[in-house]
Amino acid sequence: MTFQEFRRHLDALKRGPALLEHVIRDMSEASLRTRPQPEKWSPMEIVAHLADSELIYAYRIRQVLADSNPTFAPIDQDALAEQFHYQEAVLADKLELFRTARKATLNLLSRAKPEDLERKGFHPEYQRHFTLADLVQRLSDHDANHLGQIERLKQQKPVP
Repeated sequence: MTFQEFRRHLDALKRGPALLEHVIRDMSEASLRTRPQPEKWSPMEIVAHLADSELIYAYRIRQVLADSNPTFAPIDQDALAEQFHYQEAVLADKLELFRTARKATLNLLSRAKPEDLERKGFHPEYQRHFTLADLVQRLSDHDANHLGQIERLKQQKPVP
C-alpha cells in the first residue's frame, strides 16, 4: 500500500461514525433490535460490534506501532456479543464509544510515517503477519461491510 492509499483509508475511517449514524437514523427501536434470523445479528448488535471492534483494532495498531512483531490475541466476536449483551446495549452509548475510540485511533494514525506502514504483528488465528497498512485497510473494509449489512437488513422483512 502506498502512503497515499493509506491516507485514503484514513479518510474513509473518518467518515465511519457519521455514516453509521446516517444508516441507523431512521430506524425504530424495534427494527434496531430485530434479528433477521435467530443466529444472525440485529443492527444493534452490529453497532455494538463496531464499537468493540474499534477498541480491538486500536489496541492492535498500538501494538504494531510500539512493539517489535507483537502477537495479537484472537477474539471470538460471537462470545463478545453474548457476554457483553450487545442486543440489550444502549445505542447512544455504543455510538459514543465508536466515535471516541475512532477519533483516538485516527489521531494516532495521523502521525504515522510511510515506514510505519510495514510494521507488523502476528495473528495466530490466521497464521500470518498483518502490517499496519493491512490493519488500516481491514478496519476500513470492516466499516463498509457492516454499514452495507445494516442497509440490507433495513430492506428485509424479519423471519418469524
